[in-house]
Amino acid sequence: MNRSVESRFLAIVAITVFVLIVPLFALFLTLSSEQAGKELKDHVEVLLATNAQALAKPMWDFDRESVEQITVTIVSANAVSKVQVRDVSGGISVSMPPLPVWPKNGVRSMSRDIFYQTLDGPKQVGTITIYFDRLDALSSLRRADGMLIGIFVIAVAGIIGAAILGNRVMIIQPLLKLTAAIEATRQLGSRHHVDWQSNDEIGRLAKSFNVMQSQLEQEESELKLAHHRITDIYNLTPAMLLSLDEDDRITGVSDYWLLATGYQRAGVIGRRFADFVPDDVRSLYLERKDSKGKGNYVVEITTRFIRADGNVMDVLIAEANKEGHADELALSLSVMTDVTALKQSEARNLRQAITDHLTGLMNRQGFESALDMEIMKTDELGGELACIFVDLDRFKWINDNLGHHAGDTVLRLLVELMGPILPTGAIAARLGGDEFAILIHSEVAEREALDLSRTLCSIFDEPLLIHGATVRLSASIGIALYPRHAHNAAELLQKSDMAMYSKKRDGKNGALLYDPLLQDNTRQRAEIERDIEAGLENDWLDAFFQPIVDLSTGIVKGYEALLRLDHPEKGIMAPAEIIRVAEETGAIIRVGNRMLEKALSNLVQLTNATGNDKTYLAINFSPLQFEQTLPIRFAALTSRHGIAANRIVIEITEATLLHDNPQIRTILDEFARYGCRIALDDFGTGYSSLSYLNSFPVDIVKIDQSFIRSLVADAPDLRHKSRMLVEGITAISHKMECTVVAEGIETEAQRDVLTQFGVDCGQGYFFARPQPVQHLVDLEDIHETARSSVA
Repeated sequence: MNRSVESRFLAIVAITVFVLIVPLFALFLTLSSEQAGKELKDHVEVLLATNAQALAKPMWDFDRESVEQITVTIVSANAVSKVQVRDVSGGISVSMPPLPVWPKNGVRSMSRDIFYQTLDGPKQVGTITIYFDRLDALSSLRRADGMLIGIFVIAVAGIIGAAILGNRVMIIQPLLKLTAAIEATRQLGSRHHVDWQSNDEIGRLAKSFNVMQSQLEQEESELKLAHHRITDIYNLTPAMLLSLDEDDRITGVSDYWLLATGYQRAGVIGRRFADFVPDDVRSLYLERKDSKGKGNYVVEITTRFIRADGNVMDVLIAEANKEGHADELALSLSVMTDVTALKQSEARNLRQAITDHLTGLMNRQGFESALDMEIMKTDELGGELACIFVDLDRFKWINDNLGHHAGDTVLRLLVELMGPILPTGAIAARLGGDEFAILIHSEVAEREALDLSRTLCSIFDEPLLIHGATVRLSASIGIALYPRHAHNAAELLQKSDMAMYSKKRDGKNGALLYDPLLQDNTRQRAEIERDIEAGLENDWLDAFFQPIVDLSTGIVKGYEALLRLDHPEKGIMAPAEIIRVAEETGAIIRVGNRMLEKALSNLVQLTNATGNDKTYLAINFSPLQFEQTLPIRFAALTSRHGIAANRIVIEITEATLLHDNPQIRTILDEFARYGCRIALDDFGTGYSSLSYLNSFPVDIVKIDQSFIRSLVADAPDLRHKSRMLVEGITAISHKMECTVVAEGIETEAQRDVLTQFGVDCGQGYFFARPQPVQHLVDLEDIHETARSSVA
């Protein structure tokens, strides 16, 4: 090391000499040479000037001897190598010395013309040329300059020598001592100090090194103490701590980890952590482990761990890692927590979250998860998956009449009866209310689903005894198959639900397999919805009138307003489907309002045409139309059209009264006070027809057409019972001071029987079909024309 530092120092000195001293010396020589050359030139110019004047007279007089003497004098001057004098005529040509010795550096020359002053002015008589030495840098030095240079060189050499000596004594020696101390520290492991005392930088360096060695000794001691403390903390911390290397091998574990797992430290160090994970979840653990990425990260993995005694516990591993860079080592620390109790609690909570608390079956959330899993299973194993959607018929009646506690009892009883008949592997769930769903995976899923559905329906063949009351139930069941009918879980559930509703609409109590035609019905329903909206927007709705005739006289007593939608492309559309869809979508209120306006307007038109202001108009109202503002709106319309309230009959069905809504009773009372009459339509088909006569302000009773058709039935028993019913209804109604109207009269025989029973009025195809008001107006014009002709 000393040679390296010293050689570098000598190199710096040499570079300094060449960079600073040599250029200065060269500059000095250059300036000295230039100064000497200038002085020599000036000397030669002086010689030329003085001797040119001295040679003028001899050259004019052609005095060759004098010219030579003067030339010899010039040659004797210092640094003059040769002198040449010539006259202008060439008669005198003197060159001294004849054989000059030319200097090694060469010569320079200077010439001057020689003029003689005559009376006529100066005349050139010749020229003089002096040849003198060309000086170099060294030859131009004077003695004083040489001495100065010598002193300078000696001084520089002394400085360089002193610097080299000082460097060796003041730098190299302490560096050698410092190096020796460092090498001893490295080789022996102990902290050595440098024995050097001075007040310069080297002294401060040695002092700082000694202080640093002392601090390192203290820090090493503290690190050893900290290491012992960290090890103690690592082992005493009441948590399962472990460290893993990049290959997932255990490099360290805490005492608490050993205590909790039952292993010995020597038996786990160096083993892969995955070896302690059960085989069935090991691949999942390694997959999660490999997906953590690179760099600094904290990852949490939940897995299972095999204890030393063979028991398995659920653990949560929170692993913190720091990636090593350059010479740094990668760091890893994991905290393993026993979450077995937590997992068990989560499992209980999950079961509660997906279980219906009333029946113990899965709820909708659990069923949807199970449905997804069953579809995946079907995709993997093949076969078909049947989704059976069950809805109880008349269940609302039990809740409304026997109470929700009775309804809950029915649901629990149903699950009790359903359990033994479910096939092995079937999944049952309560979706909410009285809706249930069952999943069956099988190669013959359709047959098994239909067999199970028939068995389910047979449960309700016998009445159920609930809280002392006998109730009868039935079930509407829809079945859809995956992948035949649906491509995903939501579609499968939707189509089974669609099949169930279709069965419920078709008469309930039975099962129906999904058919694409059901979706066509759904599309037809959507098309009817669009037609209703278009009819409201484009005024396609109209009120057709069907005459109501006095059976004893044949005189028209009134008309029933019936809804019709006159589509520009489809023609007159069936009103029953329009009303049903409008009630389901909520558009019935707007349809009813438009129908009411049309009916009143048509009544005015017919009244004006016939001049008969005694006929009444019967208008049907849906239960959904009975809003609180209905009487006010009705009063405004009748007032605007100038129609007396007693000409209007409000027709309501037993379904309207079945709601037992106080608001409906209030609205009916408002109509009665206003002067309108109330007609009870389809009388005899409900549960409490007679009680309604006593409870509501009914003025007209309309016997349902099903009884009228049976009056002339071929079966004697049916004909006899129907006649007794109609006769009894007529008698009771008259006792209640109600007018009786028979619906659906189609034959003369029906009319005659009804007339015999004392029925007041009738309507039906026997008298007239429902028709546009304009047809009635045209018919009245024809009758009027005929009467005029007879008159």
